[in-house]
Amino acid sequence: MTSLGRDERLDRLRLDPHRRQRILRLALPIVAGMLSQSLINLIDAALVGALGEVPLAGVGIGGYAMFLVTALVFGLSSGVQAQTARRHGEEDWPRLAVPLNAGLIIAALLAAPVTLLCLWQAPALLALLNQEPAVHAEAVAYFRWRVVSLAAVAMIFCFRGYWNGIQQTAIYLRILLVMHVVNVAASLVLIFGYLGLPAMGTAGAGAGTTLSLFAGLAIWAGVSARHARRRGFLGDLPRRLTVVTTLRLATPHSFQQLWFAAGYAVLFWILGQIDTASVAVGHVLVNLSLLLILPGVGLGMAAMSLVGQALGRRAHGDAHRWGWDVVRLAWLCLAALALPMALFPDAVLALFLHDPALVALGRVPLQLTAAMIVLDAAALVLGQALLGAGANRTVMTTTLTLQWLVFLPLAWWVGVALEQGLLGIWWVQLGYRCLNSAWFAAIWQRRRWQQLEV
Repeated sequence: MTSLGRDERLDRLRLDPHRRQRILRLALPIVAGMLSQSLINLIDAALVGALGEVPLAGVGIGGYAMFLVTALVFGLSSGVQAQTARRHGEEDWPRLAVPLNAGLIIAALLAAPVTLLCLWQAPALLALLNQEPAVHAEAVAYFRWRVVSLAAVAMIFCFRGYWNGIQQTAIYLRILLVMHVVNVAASLVLIFGYLGLPAMGTAGAGAGTTLSLFAGLAIWAGVSARHARRRGFLGDLPRRLTVVTTLRLATPHSFQQLWFAAGYAVLFWILGQIDTASVAVGHVLVNLSLLLILPGVGLGMAAMSLVGQALGRRAHGDAHRWGWDVVRLAWLCLAALALPMALFPDAVLALFLHDPALVALGRVPLQLTAAMIVLDAAALVLGQALLGAGANRTVMTTTLTLQWLVFLPLAWWVGVALEQGLLGIWWVQLGYRCLNSAWFAAIWQRRRWQQLEV
């Protein structure tokens, strides 16, 4: 190998400061927004906690049911963002917001029947998650108010996809902060019956969150109408091809999210076959990992825009490089977050678990979780980058195949059949995370995604 060839390879390994700043400028508002958004259910839980454990459990069950229903429309965000980023790269300014129009139409048409069905079948749906009568009643009341906001949630996903696609990510965080203020104020008034209104209890928490989501939708629509009119927003109806493309991109991602969430329900069922202690510790470990990978997901959403815009310019080499640039930055960020869990597992677990036996049970699994978070960086980032290239079906099949055909069967076999318990399951999960990232890296390196049209 010549010295020139070695220099070129070394140059590819370095993260150029300008590119790093561009990634962070895009990703930091998304990461902050995602961390902020994770507070919505926590705010409801904190406010309802004063009412007792039964209402609190009802909010937890109802919130998870809403998460499953929201997964049906989650893919609209990536579908709109991928097309918008590609149009931005092509400098097709008059049609830049046309994918947003298509997404909003799909959101309205899909959310209406799903909302009505959920309102009608709420008792049956919630019974699948919990059958204790008092908890079930609270969950149904909370869920029915929350599901009314499905159309608003779906449309907010579309707006977020558009603004992320044009690399204006800071607006996402600002609007979310306003929504949180509305959520806290409205929920307090409705839960406890302030300002002369009747106390609604758990239902009031759902109603307050729904009001905040519609307030957020109004702000998104107002800002977009002011700044995106010249880009085709609310202009002519989108062509059939644009609607079909949005559905083609959104459907696999929504399907993936739905089954990915269901996979965690199966994981907790497997833990339940071991003992209650494993369920309790597993719940803490899973929620910690889901919270701490959010920076990786946010960086991946930045990669989605950068890759989509590069492909729009036909700069295939630059698109490929953006993927690995973001992965390298994600490794550093996730390693920094994982380090306390690896070095001080007992101190971290003691924040959530007060029984020394549970802390001892979770010690090594938490250290394995720290390793998983770092190893998952390539899958988190390159999976999102592939969505930006339009490879949504590839992402879906890869994710669900490894989760449902590899991880979950092995978790049951090792944890339950071989009686290796929680620790055995977490070793299996570590191997699954390694395989997941290696698979996505191989897909990225093959570069077949560069030929896809969006």
